Amino acid sequence: MSARAIDRPVLCVLFDLDGTLADTAPDLGAALNRTRVEDGLAALPLAQLRPVTSQGVRGLLREGYDIYPDHERYAHLADRVLRHYAENICVHTSLFADMNSLLMQLDAAGIRWGIVTNKHTRFTTPLLAALGLTQRAACVVSGDTTPRPKPAPEPLLHAAREIGVAPGQCVYLGDDERDIVAARAAGMPAIATRWGYIGTDKLIEDWGADLIIDQPLDLMDYLGIGA
Repeated sequence: MSARAIDRPVLCVLFDLDGTLADTAPDLGAALNRTRVEDGLAALPLAQLRPVTSQGVRGLLREGYDIYPDHERYAHLADRVLRHYAENICVHTSLFADMNSLLMQLDAAGIRWGIVTNKHTRFTTPLLAALGLTQRAACVVSGDTTPRPKPAPEPLLHAAREIGVAPGQCVYLGDDERDIVAARAAGMPAIATRWGYIGTDKLIEDWGADLIIDQPLDLMDYLGIGA
């Protein structure tokens, strides 16, 4: 779907973190693979792990061990994977191509931007610091900031309140269907990002997004302030 200008003023752009703002898959996948190697298993290729990265440790353990949260080994394995991740949280992680340019253009246009992620604060805080985004973001809402994470709308509504804008004056970008569900429930235009991890469970065209964009700078055209 090609970008089109929005017919309402947008005062804030909110981003999902993993798979939308930053490519965290290399370090998340490495954490899973360290755990597998400790267990005498071969490391899996990043291409196999990337599609499930937006689902966090739940997706990684499903792909890497074929287990789910109700499995007796799940909690122990999840703790090990997350420990490895915390120790190496920003080794190969980086912003997606053109993302920093997009953030700079939003700043120049006077449009505030923030981050709403299901990643817990203990991971979000050091990662954003390593990426140099802590002071730049107008707000950061993590997976444990509100009682319910996405796909519930509370994190997005919390972000809007923190920045001091109405939900309808925000847009939310994400690479997972739950991002779109959360945005629509919060009354925000929902934008699906095709460059993200996406997954294979359901076509991105079937998520119900208001718009699908192919690359970060497409957002500027949608906001009606493209170069």
